[in-house]
Amino acid sequence: METMQIIEAKARFFALVAAAEKGRPTLVSRHGQPCALIVPVADGARLYPLEMPNLANYLLALPEAFKTERGTTPLRGFDGQ
Repeated sequence: METMQIIEAKARFFALVAAAEKGRPTLVSRHGQPCALIVPVADGARLYPLEMPNLANYLLALPEAFKTERGTTPLRGFDGQ
């Protein structure tokens, strides 16, 4: 993994993106301390999914229609006064 100072990374940003596209991550540091990591999309998507899963998408993706039955009894009594 290549490491470079933030000033150099700013000047070579296009090259850093090209390296990430080829699967080579780059560690960026400021004053000698790591501050950012430029990684390929596939590696970053493992930590931060591009599309957040949700229940609606899961249910829509089921191979069969999702059927539920609802009871006809009320959940609580009603005092009609």
